[in-house]
Amino acid sequence: MSKPKIKFIVNPNADMGNAWRQAADLRPILEEYGGTDWAGTVYPTHATELSYKAGMDGYDIVIAAGGDGTVHEVVNGLMQIPADKRPKLGVVPMGSGNDYAAALGLPDTSEKALKAILTGKTRKIDVGTIEDENGRKEFWDNTLSIGFGGAVTIFSHRMPVIRGFLMYFVAVVQTILLQYNVLKVTVETESDSWEDQVMLFAVCNGHREGGGFITAPKAVIDDGEMDYTIVKKVSRAKMFRLIPEFMNGTQERFDDVYMGRAKKMTITSKSPMFLHTDGEVFAGFENNIHKLILEIHPQAIEVLVPSEK
Repeated sequence: MSKPKIKFIVNPNADMGNAWRQAADLRPILEEYGGTDWAGTVYPTHATELSYKAGMDGYDIVIAAGGDGTVHEVVNGLMQIPADKRPKLGVVPMGSGNDYAAALGLPDTSEKALKAILTGKTRKIDVGTIEDENGRKEFWDNTLSIGFGGAVTIFSHRMPVIRGFLMYFVAVVQTILLQYNVLKVTVETESDSWEDQVMLFAVCNGHREGGGFITAPKAVIDDGEMDYTIVKKVSRAKMFRLIPEFMNGTQERFDDVYMGRAKKMTITSKSPMFLHTDGEVFAGFENNIHKLILEIHPQAIEVLVPSEK
């Protein structure tokens, strides 16, 4: 059997610039399994371009080496390729959060994760789409979060020194203190509709975001549904109280938090919505987005996972 043709896309700026060194340490492992072609990203959305080109050039596997943002870009490139030509996706965690890697059950070190996917199996995973009222459309693979979660991501991107879970934790505290916003939203799904005032509105394919916050503890990445977690209008003190609950995935026991599932969803807000998709800022504090259309696409992409998953 011939060796698969692999494209290894690395974001050298991931993990505050440490990813390139980590990637260099992986070369012997890749050579042991038949070698690969390397590409480094040099500007935003470059990984999307590289992964799309890799698919059109006939690569069998595209490995995203970096953080959740790198995976997000690679997925957006792969999903532009016809399904019968679409390469399989591999993920090597080298970022600050690595939440999608956790959803895939990958080890948390790059060396172990690479060996796990090279000796593992494939699994068909759901992919979501998001579209705003201006026609901007993206794919997302793990989570998106409107309001509080979006602000956390914006603040986390402004921290040049802190990294990992601590970076997101500090951003959570900053958001509670500095960005106490309430959104009045109207939500429509394929089976329900309602209005509410919310602090946080997270829609999830994977269970985790922010480097370890268990936003959707019941989420399954190949069940054909999006899980959503909503925190209603609460006080700052209550937001602080909810931090350890989100760290443990036990927030649903509070009346101010409710969860559900949907295949399609439209969210409309009177106030502009700031949000992230897979840890990347989709809309910042200064935006004019009032409507979002979300949809899950069941088992749309093949992903390399450990053999026991």
